[in-house]
Amino acid sequence: MIGELYTESLAGAAVEIEHVNGIRVPLEATRWREPIAGDEELLARCAGPTLDVGSGPGRLTVALTRRGVPALGIDITPHAVHLTRKAGAQALVRDVFGHVPGSGRWATILLADGNIGIGGDPLTLLKRVRELLRPGGWVLADVAPPRAASKVDRVRLRRGDELGEWFGWATVSAADIARLGVSAGFTFVDPWTRSGRWFARLR
Repeated sequence: MIGELYTESLAGAAVEIEHVNGIRVPLEATRWREPIAGDEELLARCAGPTLDVGSGPGRLTVALTRRGVPALGIDITPHAVHLTRKAGAQALVRDVFGHVPGSGRWATILLADGNIGIGGDPLTLLKRVRELLRPGGWVLADVAPPRAASKVDRVRLRRGDELGEWFGWATVSAADIARLGVSAGFTFVDPWTRSGRWFARLR
């Protein structure tokens, strides 16, 4: 149901993210189909083969491909992967914790659009993507502003009476990313802000 509801949201349906405390916010997945202010901050730093984790409908994977940067998107939603391929980029239905092609050879890994929160355990996720990087490679991530609290939420997708399963999703503050990155084995962590977004690069 998570994938089905996410697919519906990509098509413009009114899908909500529901928290365990009852708070609901619109998913608005269609915004990930078009360029977002600040994307250039990530795209300009992608050097060499790039893996876009949780690529969704593929706006960043497609943009990199058009620039001549080898890129692969991975996402657990088949429809999102279909949209990426339809737009002319390469994408696979994959879980980042499963088999990923090119393990240990990626120059850049993207965790855009809050995807550092995948699985609700950012330390485990960063350790995993570090395994996928080649020596000297970079992780580029969207993070929350420094004043935001780092936390793990239990959420599910909802459309009317249609309910998805509960899953974990994490928020990582720019104030905490250095500590988290070092714990995951990275030796260099550099947060920065531009266009109203906060980012971090880890090596």
